[in-house]
Order: sequence, then C-alpha cells, then structure tokens
Amino acid sequence: MTPDRHRAAVLVLTNAYDVTADVVLRILAERRVPVVRVDPGADLLEGALLTAQYRTGEQRGVLRTPSRELDLTRVRSVWVRRPSPYEAPSGLDEHTAKFAGSQAFWGVGGILASLPGAHYVNHPWRIRDAEYKPAQLAVASRAGFLVPDTVITTDPAEACRFCTDHPGGAVYKPLWDSRFRAEDGTARTVWVWEVDPTDITDAVSVCPHLFQAKVDKAFDARVTAVGDRLFAVRIDSPDLDWRHRQDLMTCAPIEVPEPVARAITGYLAELRLAFGAFDFAVTVRGDWSFLECNPNGQWAWQPAETTAAIAQAIADQLERGPDS
Repeated sequence: MTPDRHRAAVLVLTNAYDVTADVVLRILAERRVPVVRVDPGADLLEGALLTAQYRTGEQRGVLRTPSRELDLTRVRSVWVRRPSPYEAPSGLDEHTAKFAGSQAFWGVGGILASLPGAHYVNHPWRIRDAEYKPAQLAVASRAGFLVPDTVITTDPAEACRFCTDHPGGAVYKPLWDSRFRAEDGTARTVWVWEVDPTDITDAVSVCPHLFQAKVDKAFDARVTAVGDRLFAVRIDSPDLDWRHRQDLMTCAPIEVPEPVARAITGYLAELRLAFGAFDFAVTVRGDWSFLECNPNGQWAWQPAETTAAIAQAIADQLERGPDS
C-alpha cells in the first residue's frame, strides 16, 4: 500500500443505531485506520454537505459533516451497511418532497457509488442486483449449488399443480422482505411456511408468488463469505424458518464442504460481491441445498468466536482497500 493510500479513509454508510458496524469500527480504530461514518439519507438533512465536480480527465468531491471533512478522491473503501432511505426535508409539500427525495436518491446515491478507486463492500448496485430472488436462483444453479425445485408464478392452477407434484411438501417464500399490514393495522413479517395444495386460492394472481419444494433437512447452515474467507455455523431450530423465533435456535461452527465452497466462490464472482450471507438446508445425507444469499445480511448474532472472526475479515477488506 502506498503512503497516500495508507492515509486514505474508510467511508462507512450506515444509520446511527447500527451496533453491528460498531464491532468493525472498533477494530479499525485499534489499527489506526481513518474512518468517516455517515448516514447520507439522514445526515444531509441535518447539516452535512456534499459536493462533486466532474470535468474532462478529473473528478473531485468533498463530504463535510459537523466534525469531519472527507476528500472523496481519497477514499480507500466504502462499507455499505444499513444507511437510512433517502428522504426530503420536513415541511415540504407532498409533490416537492417526492421530487427532492428522488433527487437525493439518484444524486447522493450516484456520487457515493462512483468514488474513484474505492473498494466497495458491497457496491450498492451489486447489492441491488443480488437481492432479486429469481437472479439468486439462476446464479446459484450456474455456480453448481443444489437448488430445490422452485416456481414463481401468478397462476393459481400452476401453483396448485407444483405443490401437488411435490408429495414431500412445498413451502411459500416472499420474494422480498415486505411487511404485511394485518387487519388490526400492525405490520407483520411474512415467514416461510408450508403450503398444502388446498391452501392455493385465486389470491395467487394478485402478485408473483414463490413456491419451493420442501427440503427434508436435518439442520440449517449459514455461511458468511468475506472475500475468499468462509465462516459457517450449523443452526438447529424447532421452526421451519429459524428466523421466526431466534431465541429458540442454537448455533455451532461447522465446516463447509469443498463443493459448496467452490460454488460460493463462483456465485460471488458472477455477482461481483465481496460479501454474502448464504443460507442452506442440510439433509441427513449431508446434501447442502441453496436457499438464498443476502448480499448485505446481518452476522453479529452468531457465536462470539464466529462474529469476531467475521468482523476481523471485514476490517481486513476495508483496510486493504482496492488491493483486496
């Protein structure tokens, strides 16, 4: 690393309440790596200022917060964690606010996604691309993972036929983590749940639904990939979807089979990701079936030694910058 790159800062984009980011920031502080933490969707409404200039052969920019000034040409890495959505300042009328919010999304978001020479973990556009479940399934199949039979459809008859053709069971999964507002007005998370063919109604035609063959699993596995380093835990839970009641699950470190590790490498390479949180269903025979990959998944809930190792690996990525 050149002396100039050594002095370049790590830019962390996340909200003020992100305690997971704090774990990595403490490590970078111990290593004396300069860090600027900002929540662009909120801080630019609270006094932070952003300017970018472009001309032939030159790009410049500066981000000013109440406590720091960051030269945007001297950013070694950008960690896109959990920034707040881009919104408009309060007090604007509805149409002006909508316009201002969209301009912030495309303007601020575009500037921070285009910093010259910076290493992104992960790049926001790569995160967006990798969050589409149909894309995940397609890439997973090409990478060599075992992929359960899946159908995404708006046809109730096709959904019923799929569930009937899988006597071992089928499950429903939302295509995005959208909260469902119940009749009492409360927002509820839609978990993975088992589907009987008799459950299928014409409501399937309202929007695309994802149905998948149920894997007769012995346990779940989470593999957190940071570059070429893999950190895996076995998850035992009484629930079909272990996320539903995490207080009832148990975790323990586990080895990743070599074919699965190779597939993870291929998956990350195709989607140009530096980080991925992979979920698998593992059978008694030891088959690992790909379920999904969250390109910006949480990881600090895992056993302490696993969490610490992941934090060190992310800090390594951010510290090395574009040489990662």
